[in-house]
Amino acid sequence: MGCSLLYDKKKRLVVVMLAMLALSGCASPSAKREPLLSFEVPAAWSIVPNATPDGATSLEQWWQRFDDPLLGTLVAKAMENNTNVNTARASLRQAWALRDEAAASLWPSLSGSGSAQHGTSGGKSTGNTFQAGLNTNWVPDIFGSNQSALNAADANAQSSAASLGDVQVAIAAEVGLSYISLRSAQARLAIAGENLANQEETLKITQWRHLAGLVTMIEVEQARTAAEQTSALLPALQTAIEQTSHALAVLTGQPPAALVTMLAPAKPVPHAKPDLAWSIPAETLRQRADIRAAERNVAAAMSRVDQANAERLPTFALGGSLGLSALTLGTLTNGASVVSSLFASMTAPIFDGGARRAHIRAQQSAFDQARLAYEATVLTALKEVEDTLIALQGNRHRLTILQSAGESAASASLLARQRYHSGLVDFQVVLETQRTQLSTQDNVANANADVSGDYVRLYKALGGGWRPETDSTSAVKAKRIPTP
Repeated sequence: MGCSLLYDKKKRLVVVMLAMLALSGCASPSAKREPLLSFEVPAAWSIVPNATPDGATSLEQWWQRFDDPLLGTLVAKAMENNTNVNTARASLRQAWALRDEAAASLWPSLSGSGSAQHGTSGGKSTGNTFQAGLNTNWVPDIFGSNQSALNAADANAQSSAASLGDVQVAIAAEVGLSYISLRSAQARLAIAGENLANQEETLKITQWRHLAGLVTMIEVEQARTAAEQTSALLPALQTAIEQTSHALAVLTGQPPAALVTMLAPAKPVPHAKPDLAWSIPAETLRQRADIRAAERNVAAAMSRVDQANAERLPTFALGGSLGLSALTLGTLTNGASVVSSLFASMTAPIFDGGARRAHIRAQQSAFDQARLAYEATVLTALKEVEDTLIALQGNRHRLTILQSAGESAASASLLARQRYHSGLVDFQVVLETQRTQLSTQDNVANANADVSGDYVRLYKALGGGWRPETDSTSAVKAKRIPTP
């Protein structure tokens, strides 16, 4: 009899729910879809007119193209230990936890309860009551409000994963630029040291010629001034080397002095391989982590608009309980102690003073902001690539000219010293050629570092330094980090 009654209740509940669906059967309005970009992405870069979509070089680990194992080691340590990278990883774990929390709203909830009660009246016992039961509740997501919330949380998680990639891109580039700066400072220190040795030799020759009465004290003081000015460059360059070493240590998550010994031996400025195959602008936009993050932010905002629209429609709830209630523990398992209930309900907004419509407008405005932010990110990305390509082209040409000038300046300085030693030229010629040699060689070292730095900035602008995937969802799920 009890089972038959329970079956009749379930049948009536199904009939009620079908009636509710018939009364409210309509689809949830969706967000207003608009093109994400108000402009056309160019087909090619301005100074690479023959770029083609195929053959693009993988830039996931662009630092390996510099053939410098120490640079690769530093970047690997930064990816593992850098505080900004680990903060982004923690943010990704939080985003996935919030996504899982939103997913739970699509499922029924189930809870258990139990109690024991003893009563007295007038100092006499009135008996005991024992209860145990299960309670369930489910709000069917008929109009997609919870699903839209889940979609927004999922897009947020994907955006967080792309933001982690963007942090990795930035940190890898910063390590590369700092390493190049350190090697450049070491090269400039060596250049200054060599020029100082030449100037000190010239000072000695000038002093001998002064003792012989061939030059005046003016030439001696000029030679000493030139040598001391060059000598003053050495402490500044050494300071720059040590400070850059400190910066690299912090980037790799270590105390500032941790890398001083490792980086102390001077090495040449690393150079990238020149066989980079350019990707077209559209491919670059797919590779960049910041654009991927901005795109997923748009998707999240769109889902929140859908959620706000769905919240204007009725909501339904199903629930029930199944329990046992008896006066003694022994009779708690008897069939007569079974207590059950089922319920269904519908809630529909009638008047809220326009709050829900205002919420929809607010979410639509947030969607518009996200779309404009995406457009701004794309424009910035295109500008960064174009600017870096132009800078690289200009600096490579500048380096070629300066290298030729540096060779000529070194030859002129050597000839001037030889002729001055033989008394064939005036001291002013020697002084001027030595100053020119130092300045030109220092400019060559700077231009050399600028070209390598431009390659790092280009790899960053092209979206190198992280692993983009074709399927954003699978990419993010593959990168989920389990909670310790």
